[in-house]
Amino acid sequence: MKVRSEGRVINKSAYLAIGINVEGLKDVLGIWLEQNEGAKFWLKVMTELKNRGVKDIFIACIDGLKGFPEAIEAAFPKTEVQLCIVHMIRGSLRFVSWKDRKAVVADLKGVYQAVSEELAQENLEIFARKWDGRYPTISKSWQANWQRIIPFFANPEEIRRIIYTTNTIESLNNTLKKTIKNRASFPNDEAAIKLLYLSLKNIQKKWTMPARNWGKAINQFAILYGDRMP
Repeated sequence: MKVRSEGRVINKSAYLAIGINVEGLKDVLGIWLEQNEGAKFWLKVMTELKNRGVKDIFIACIDGLKGFPEAIEAAFPKTEVQLCIVHMIRGSLRFVSWKDRKAVVADLKGVYQAVSEELAQENLEIFARKWDGRYPTISKSWQANWQRIIPFFANPEEIRRIIYTTNTIESLNNTLKKTIKNRASFPNDEAAIKLLYLSLKNIQKKWTMPARNWGKAINQFAILYGDRMP
């Protein structure tokens, strides 16, 4: 978003966090307008959420933002930080030729759809032997992020479906982009946040149903996080 600051127009990004509560309902937890993000910014965000009343987070599903996992763990030490699998797949396909994409995706499924961490590791090694000659960065990327990927395999299918992707927030972002696309610039941060807030209030009116198969998922959460369930 283009925002006027100290007499000039600069680019700022609006960051959003969505939470799913124990009823399975989505809620936007906050909007933060910032020119540059990093570990210090993310710690400020997480500390603000905590101070405003977020008592616990079971699982945080994020993309690969630098310093974000550490900030989450500093504010909420018990939280399981899970990298978005869809982001990992997209990153893997960035430099893959069109003729190989279908085959690469099929082989990556053997990794992220594995029933256990051990089988996922074996399938990643098979993938590396097959594709490292042409696309060595793919297996290296998965190995480098492995510690943030493997929590996924410890969860039952009902929970995996919920944390598999951050598409919920990406869909929200796309809707907000349509709202602001005709705005040349905003006079200040408050004006930018106000427009986003009003748009979000309209969007949230449609959020009346819990996440799909939430009844099954909450039973699994109750088993895994029983002592922390409110």
